[in-house]
Amino acid sequence: MAELENSKDLISVLWSGADILRSKMDANEYKDYLLGIVFYKYLSDSFLIRVYDLLNDDKPENLKDALEAYKEALADESAEELKEQIKLECHYVIEPELTYTFFAEMAKNNSFNREQLQKAFNNIEQSDPLFADLFTDIDLYSNRLGAGDQKQSDTISSLIKEIDKADLLNTDADVLGNAYEYLIGQFASETGKKAGEFYTPQAVSKILTRIAISGQEKRRGLSVYDPCMGSGSLLLNAKKYASEPEYIRYYGQELMTSTYNLARMNMFLHGIAPENQKLRNGDTLDEDWPTGEETDFNMVLMNPPYSAKWSAAAGFLQDERFSDYGVLAPKSKADYAFLLHGLYHLKSNGTMAIVLPHGVLFRGAAEGKIREKLLRAGNIYAVIGLPANLFYNTSIPTCIIVLKKHRDGRDVLFIDASKKFEKGKRQNAMTDEHIDAVIDLYKNRETVDKESFLASFEDIEKNDFNLNIPRYVDNFEKEEEVDLNALLMDMRKTDEELENVQQDFVSLLKELTSSDENIMASLNDLIGRIER
Repeated sequence: MAELENSKDLISVLWSGADILRSKMDANEYKDYLLGIVFYKYLSDSFLIRVYDLLNDDKPENLKDALEAYKEALADESAEELKEQIKLECHYVIEPELTYTFFAEMAKNNSFNREQLQKAFNNIEQSDPLFADLFTDIDLYSNRLGAGDQKQSDTISSLIKEIDKADLLNTDADVLGNAYEYLIGQFASETGKKAGEFYTPQAVSKILTRIAISGQEKRRGLSVYDPCMGSGSLLLNAKKYASEPEYIRYYGQELMTSTYNLARMNMFLHGIAPENQKLRNGDTLDEDWPTGEETDFNMVLMNPPYSAKWSAAAGFLQDERFSDYGVLAPKSKADYAFLLHGLYHLKSNGTMAIVLPHGVLFRGAAEGKIREKLLRAGNIYAVIGLPANLFYNTSIPTCIIVLKKHRDGRDVLFIDASKKFEKGKRQNAMTDEHIDAVIDLYKNRETVDKESFLASFEDIEKNDFNLNIPRYVDNFEKEEEVDLNALLMDMRKTDEELENVQQDFVSLLKELTSSDENIMASLNDLIGRIER
């Protein structure tokens, strides 16, 4: 991938920053330190570059020059005007002694103290609601960093020096964003099960996004919504496939505060303007959101927690998201609650793509009733079976369900992509060729032997609204017929070879001699048994 190639130097610097913390804590903890401090460097560097540009209408040679120019400007009578202008553009102001560039110099001179960085974090958080509580998860006073003030400051100082090698001055937003995404993916790999909270593997993200954006690539002002956004990587994929990415509006919600903060950082690092991102920390099922000025979207993308528990309280039967279905998703499996929430927020001409476990395709009771109602309304457009062991938090095979709100027809396309993968040590992976093959099957929307089946509503009705993929796509590979004559000849040949080896073995045994009568008796007994 070219974009990853461009990020390689940056990635190696950031990854060596991780090495400083790796011996002290696990990946799920040190990711917050590393990604948070990288993000602060991004804010600080962006700030100094913009200040220099406002002062000189040019790009600085280096960040030290930018910092010196900023210090000089603050001594000028127009300093307040400069601060107001930069606050308007960046939404924050950083004092010279709290810039990352200043911290890096202090770290090199062994005079850095973590109190300075904590003050810098606090100032950013208080500068605008956009940044409220953004650095909450970074505990600069943790014993994990070392015993006592000096050791803890030294650890952070080492990290600051290492990350300072990352040249953000000459790095565009996409390269930085891609490097950040790569790191998040690496942390997911190291973290294992906990990674399900914050990361959807890129192959799955690509399939979901390419399906949901299909036919809408040229729409200006495209709106995309992920109610279980994790670190925001799935939302940000829309940017890669839209012809006017700068106009995309991103809406996302996340329950875990630390993951929500990661998503906010991820948005900024990808250069998403503050007015185009509306992210919320909250429980998607318990409290509907958004409910304000924009409530439905062109694209809905979801990778919710599988078979999660939820309250399923009777009051939800009056909730507009679920009231049309007469029943609620069971308490022990919120899969359909997530699906219906997403569908409710989909525009009438939009597309939704959600990843769920296969059980949603065939389980009965309340889930069966919801599934039948969706099928009768023509909401389910396609079902795609994915390979097993793609995700960090589960090895079970999953499926993508594609939904439309209003369309002509009630047919459903089934795709079996369960064999489209490369085996990996920890996780299986889908290559770009596998992804392209799935997208081609989806767009062509026709029956292909052993790969896809376009089922009519009558087909589905005959199957009692069971959507289990093997009912529709037969991917059974017939074994080659065995040539019995050839097999018998092989067996005869093997028998002959065994007999020859046995004769040679007996000849060798007969040549053995011993003065011990017991040994000779045993040897002759063995020869006799072989010859019988």
